[in-house]
Amino acid sequence: MNIKIIAKIGLLVCFVYFIIVAVQIAFNNNFTLHLVSIITMLSGLYMTMLVVAFPVEKEHKQFYRIMAILCVSVCMIFTNATHFINIAIIMPLIASGIPISDYFQIGKYPSVLMAIDYLGWGLFMGLSFIHSSRFISSATKLKRFLLLCGCLCLIGFIGHIFNENLWYIAPFGYGVGTAIICIRLLLQE
Repeated sequence: MNIKIIAKIGLLVCFVYFIIVAVQIAFNNNFTLHLVSIITMLSGLYMTMLVVAFPVEKEHKQFYRIMAILCVSVCMIFTNATHFINIAIIMPLIASGIPISDYFQIGKYPSVLMAIDYLGWGLFMGLSFIHSSRFISSATKLKRFLLLCGCLCLIGFIGHIFNENLWYIAPFGYGVGTAIICIRLLLQE
């Protein structure tokens, strides 16, 4: 698939993601939480497609490409498993009146599901961006930016261990960073 088409899809996914998260923050109800989980699962799939589509600079850089694809795939698996468990198990149990500890809910901290999601988006997406910076074609002018996005993800992941609010550094790497990556891919010749 053409990288420009993938970039356009990425901008759409980012736009929808940011809108849904804003709606969730504003209304904070089960319907919007379902939407957040669904768009997050789709975002994991999209990120895998994006990394697979990055142009390779040189054939001897294939190791980094394989590592980037492996890491983004782990991110996608972790986030999809986490949000599917939330939609298919946790939310229906809560809706039926069964008390579920905050330790097993999305959006609560500390939580098993949030820890797995942070592991996917913070650690593995961060590593994927860093590996991508090693193989992507210089023509994209994204090498340093991918490295920056990866570092932001890792800083957020490590930082949340010390202070939960430090996690919010990571979404700049994988959220805002992805939108900028898509714009830059669209603008390249």
